[in-house]
Amino acid sequence: MTPATNNAPHVPVLLDEVVAAISPAPDMAIIDATFGAGGYSRALLERGARVYGFDRDPDAIRDGQGMVAEFDGRLSLHAERFSQMREEMQRIGVPQVDAVVMDIGVSSMHLDQGERGFSFQQDGPLDMRMSQAGESAADFLNNADEAAIADVLYQYGEERQSRRVARAIVAARPLETTGEFARVVRRALGYKPHDKKDPATRSFQAVRIHVNDELGELHAGLAAAELLLKEGGVLAVVSFHSLEDRIVKRFFKEASGAGRAVSRHLPGEIPGPAPTFTKVSKAIRPTDAEIERNPRARSSILRHAIRTSAPAQERT
Repeated sequence: MTPATNNAPHVPVLLDEVVAAISPAPDMAIIDATFGAGGYSRALLERGARVYGFDRDPDAIRDGQGMVAEFDGRLSLHAERFSQMREEMQRIGVPQVDAVVMDIGVSSMHLDQGERGFSFQQDGPLDMRMSQAGESAADFLNNADEAAIADVLYQYGEERQSRRVARAIVAARPLETTGEFARVVRRALGYKPHDKKDPATRSFQAVRIHVNDELGELHAGLAAAELLLKEGGVLAVVSFHSLEDRIVKRFFKEASGAGRAVSRHLPGEIPGPAPTFTKVSKAIRPTDAEIERNPRARSSILRHAIRTSAPAQERT
């Protein structure tokens, strides 16, 4: 979500491209499923839309109250995971919306605040909880068995030497700070200061995704958006690594019926469900100019599509 450099404004990546995909206009109802610092919401509000901002982080909800006042009731904030946005919208009496924008993953605010424990760039408590509640990174790393830790590192960090790293973590317990965790991973993998990429990056990503159930949330959030969008509504999703983008790409492929093979020559074959999305975009990436302004935008990808009138599909 919303990368930015330290001490720089938290400007959302691919902002112009997201706005172009949604084409916000007065009286449109739009969900910003990952409110963060409110960058997308502000751009939508300035074009007259009504915005419903969701964020599981209580700090984001607290800090966004100034924007609520600034836009005189056209912004409402909801302290909920975006997987719960359909239930919340039903609760407030808004069954359908014109657009949903999702900016997946960790925000710059999280990365830049050492006390939140998301990054090894600043030493801080080993936390990583977006909601500031539930199991922390330290809880997981200090209590899970070696095999479970190895599985998380392999699945969510694509760490090829996950077993070696997990073994080192268990041997070094208890771990209390991000610096301790990073040093254990580096020692296990033979990190040298001149190496291009710090190997601790993969392990931090993996533990963060696990602690926050980020991929489970993404699956549920996409399904919720499908249910909430009106015919002609737009779903725009920005992701930052291959695990996220793979889920988004597959969702749009299945929802649009792309690649579905149905033979006309097999009697009695049941056709698949009607496509729920159409006009699926190709992957949209930031320009060189944006990357130069904001290096953290480098890995971002936007995909968007338009909702059809077909009933939402059953999803597991």
